Amino acid sequence: MTTGEAVTRESPIGTINTTPLIDVMLVLLIMFVITIPVATNSIQVDLPSGITDHPVQPLQNTVSLDADGTIRWNGDRVDKAELAGLLHGTTRMPTEPELRFRPDANTGYARTAEVLETIKASGVTNFGFVDNERFRTFEQ
Repeated sequence: MTTGEAVTRESPIGTINTTPLIDVMLVLLIMFVITIPVATNSIQVDLPSGITDHPVQPLQNTVSLDADGTIRWNGDRVDKAELAGLLHGTTRMPTEPELRFRPDANTGYARTAEVLETIKASGVTNFGFVDNERFRTFEQ
């Protein structure tokens, strides 16, 4: 090496040139847009225009427990086996009705837990507790 020569070293570039990739993606995008058929068919759908006078009530069933532990299905007295059969029947409906559980405040915990276990074992998925507002305050 002489003193007058400039030393130039080319180091490898550690980045990828993305310009060709972007070009290919744009070409593919244009090809897809051109080949997609234009939606020329339309379907008329009659939508409701406003609020109806008669709101639709969803299907509901109520399981209640009296203070003495009596199980009631929509007001009718049933035993545990009948309750299990009724619950299993509702799970086979096309639209599962809402199951509302309303225990009395004086019902024993063991009886309430027993009925809840029957409900759980039946496979009911649309379930809720109702009238819990009455337990907001306690009488002294």
